[in-house]
Amino acid sequence: MSYGLDMTENEDYLARIGTLIRDARQHSGLTQAQLATELGTSQSAVNRIEKGQQNLTLETISKIGSALDSELVGLGGPGPSHLRVHGETTLSGAIDVKSSKNAGVALLCASLLNTGTTVLRKVARIEEVNRLLEVLTSIGVRATWLNSDNDLELRVPATLDLSSIDAAAARRTRSIIMFLGPLLHRAGEFQLPYAGGCDLGTRTVEPHLSALRHFGLDVVATDHNYQATTSAVTGARRPIILTERGDTVTENALLAAALYEGETVIRNASPNYMVQDLCFFLEKLGVAIEGIGTTTLRVQGRARISTDVDYAPSEDPIEAMSLISAAIVTRSSITVRRVPIEFMEIELALLEEMGLRYDCSAEYMAENGKTRLVDVTTHPSDLRAPIDKIHPMPFPGLNIDNLPFFAVIAATAEGQTMLHDWVYENRAIYLTELTKLGANVKLMDPHRVLIEGPTRWSGAELVCPPALRPAVVILLAMLAAKGTSMLRNVYVINRGYEDLAARLNKLGARIETFRDI
Repeated sequence: MSYGLDMTENEDYLARIGTLIRDARQHSGLTQAQLATELGTSQSAVNRIEKGQQNLTLETISKIGSALDSELVGLGGPGPSHLRVHGETTLSGAIDVKSSKNAGVALLCASLLNTGTTVLRKVARIEEVNRLLEVLTSIGVRATWLNSDNDLELRVPATLDLSSIDAAAARRTRSIIMFLGPLLHRAGEFQLPYAGGCDLGTRTVEPHLSALRHFGLDVVATDHNYQATTSAVTGARRPIILTERGDTVTENALLAAALYEGETVIRNASPNYMVQDLCFFLEKLGVAIEGIGTTTLRVQGRARISTDVDYAPSEDPIEAMSLISAAIVTRSSITVRRVPIEFMEIELALLEEMGLRYDCSAEYMAENGKTRLVDVTTHPSDLRAPIDKIHPMPFPGLNIDNLPFFAVIAATAEGQTMLHDWVYENRAIYLTELTKLGANVKLMDPHRVLIEGPTRWSGAELVCPPALRPAVVILLAMLAAKGTSMLRNVYVINRGYEDLAARLNKLGARIETFRDI
């Protein structure tokens, strides 16, 4: 930190810190009152902090960062990491897409179903996975990394020590909600910490609880915990109708159905890539599933699962889109290998309509023996804005997590593009950060942005927004920007990507990781 700031500089510093805290709080889904409770202070104090009207110590900033799962500053350790990006980069070479982050997270939760030995191949070593492993090991699961290929062995005991759960790690991953499905069969009563913002009845949680009530689960939200009790299911069972076609909601219902001895029908199910990978894994555990890849799943579960299983999740279509976007924005020719084409066809068709020139290899199978892969080679292209707005849809439509990448792509295209992120509240706001690098991005409302291209990118220093995909979008724009840029506090990127900067450097990028002294 710099000492001896004059009053104006100090006020500007506090205002910037306050804005960062406000954005992180909103992304976490916390109200000012809820954050105040976490910090042991008043709502008015939090309001003053966010307005930049209150001096802050490093210890206070660190405490706020911990409460919001946003690495604002680090104390007692190496501190947050940042990236220095030397721009106007041209990339070349080939790169393999890594295994699916979202599938890997679901499979870690699914390991709780099996008291045999579970081996998962090429698991992404990202912060989200690390947090889940901390939770799993705290309740008695033995987790062993087997080799440098990131193969992971999991041994689940017959009895879990749920009273010893690592609450701090659990609150740092929203994936903890997917423990409800398998645990409702393992314990009649248990307590599960939840991440800030996952209040009972909110859009992201209520569909989970509604689906799991079919298995006798009752949940009461207490102070930062779910208090769960399970009762025997009586009477005829109706099909589970999911009120939203969510990926994790579908996965939770599948996890519960796997250990239910009988048939479960799930309607309005997500057929997305991570759900399919979970289904393939459950089949290897002996669970019969009809309708994989459709919106109706018919599951024949087992009362007990104890088998040795070896499974390799497929590659990540969102990472594939990230790498293709890097090539587009830097006008580079690279080969992105092992692209799960079934989950990228809409994106590639739209990019082709915008003028992208690329080649596709013949299809081949992923290691799971189910998912179709291709190699995509990009060519420098002059893009034009699409005629219609770009918006996501449930699979097989354009993936919601791929939508932000079209912001940086549209900024390189000739003309005006509208992006409509109708799923997430306020995520579109973070895309306006591209204006600091030279883009013309106008916020129409919390869900829509209007982008005018092409852009003459210029370097700048930015703080990483607390949303994963917009953070990566900013990094990609920095690759094309003139001069040197800095992206601060990149923990959110490390939650979803493994060694992204180092892997881009192998293609010719010049990205340095550093920490403040």
